[in-house]
Amino acid sequence: MNNECYLRPYAPTDLPAVRRLFKTTVECINCRDYSAEQLAAWIGDDSPLTQQRWQESLCQHRTLVAIKDDQVVGFADMSDTGYLDRLYVHAAYQRQGIATALVTALEEQMVTPRYTTYASITAKPFFMQMGYHVVRKNTVVRAGINLINFEMVKINSEEKRE
Repeated sequence: MNNECYLRPYAPTDLPAVRRLFKTTVECINCRDYSAEQLAAWIGDDSPLTQQRWQESLCQHRTLVAIKDDQVVGFADMSDTGYLDRLYVHAAYQRQGIATALVTALEEQMVTPRYTTYASITAKPFFMQMGYHVVRKNTVVRAGINLINFEMVKINSEEKRE
């Protein structure tokens, strides 16, 4: 990650930017591996209830945002059990080390025996490079549409040594 980009804790006022980034990233990046129908189901709606659920989840988890040029260019969140729920980097900022910085920072802050995530087809190679291994292929049904992802796990080698 270059010097112009930094990570900071999520603030509730970040929600609109985070939701926009999520939608744009799914539409622009995940379209390589998912149909338009699947992308629409993945993105869902932007109802007040959806926004409330996101806000509650992001605030309950350790959530970091990546900032560049005063814009949110990435975000990730992890529960205290080591479950990495979301990781998204804006399409214009891919392959700049932002996702690596977000995951590394969360893993350093949330020390657990293992980390888990459900990675999209698109994100699976990234997580494999980060030391995660596929446990199983998974199907999620959203709005009646099947979405494939992968349950992945990473054993915390630092935790094992203690």
